[in-house]
Amino acid sequence: MEELTIDAIEALFRQQMTEWGTSRDNYAKLSQVKVREFTVHGSRVVVQCNPERLRSSAARVDKAAIAHRECFLCTANRPVEQRGIEWGDYTVIVNPYPIFPKHFTIPTRKHTAQRIVSRIGDMRRLALLLEGCTIFYNGPCCGASAPDHCHFQAGVKGFMPIEAEIASAAMSEVAREGSDARLSTAQVHGCNVMVVDAATVDGGCKLFDRLYRALPQCNDREEPMMNVLCWSTGEHRATVVVIPRRKHRPDCYYSEGEGKLLISPASVDLGGVVIASRKEDFERITAEDIAAIFSEVCITDAEIAGIIDNIKDKNYKLR
Repeated sequence: MEELTIDAIEALFRQQMTEWGTSRDNYAKLSQVKVREFTVHGSRVVVQCNPERLRSSAARVDKAAIAHRECFLCTANRPVEQRGIEWGDYTVIVNPYPIFPKHFTIPTRKHTAQRIVSRIGDMRRLALLLEGCTIFYNGPCCGASAPDHCHFQAGVKGFMPIEAEIASAAMSEVAREGSDARLSTAQVHGCNVMVVDAATVDGGCKLFDRLYRALPQCNDREEPMMNVLCWSTGEHRATVVVIPRRKHRPDCYYSEGEGKLLISPASVDLGGVVIASRKEDFERITAEDIAAIFSEVCITDAEIAGIIDNIKDKNYKLR
């Protein structure tokens, strides 16, 4: 089994660009992708016009649709040209429909549902191994186009504005685990987020578990709605940013006529790179639209306050 390093995935990327025409062509198209920049609640947000991402933005993720399609993350259903690097229960593969200049998907080798609760330690280890990447997770009904197959994604670190925003954000501490791990809350481009900063896997996982169990359960879903991003900050430390959600897609996604914006927010969008897969959406969207979409799909100030109260309340029975 090949060792998983940043050099190894760089070599994988070069090999796939040589041998896999579909992937090579789609990465070449990134050089033609147009972008617009906005300021949303004092933060930088980029909108990327990327038609190749329509298959993800418009993906049907209801149980009926999933039952009638083959899982594109299972080894048997992948293109014959697609190669990968095995790491534990996962395989690192090049994403052929990229947002980032180098974009990877990291599915489990076994077909199992998209769930984060027992895998946050793996996410953190990946961030430390692949220091040049940010690892991210889209929860079921939070942007995952394959909610039936557990996976992370990875993209070039520094590409999403949220990384710089978190580094300079005003943090309000909520809880600690020993002396090396801290759970805080912050706001980034109007979104309420929770941040776990830890120097050990154990401390970070314990705080994430406390947060996970304090998040509101959404209807009959098996997992609270969330997007999660993770990156290394050096010295064996990793930052985990949890963006709790209350809605899958904004109302404008389903609107007709001029009010329609086919924007389906996932980790990258909430990380400050909004993906517009239709040219008309890219040209029409405004800072006010972005702020409204973020506000609609993310949790309110009152909801984040309730989560914090649950974490701090020693009598609260965490799920």
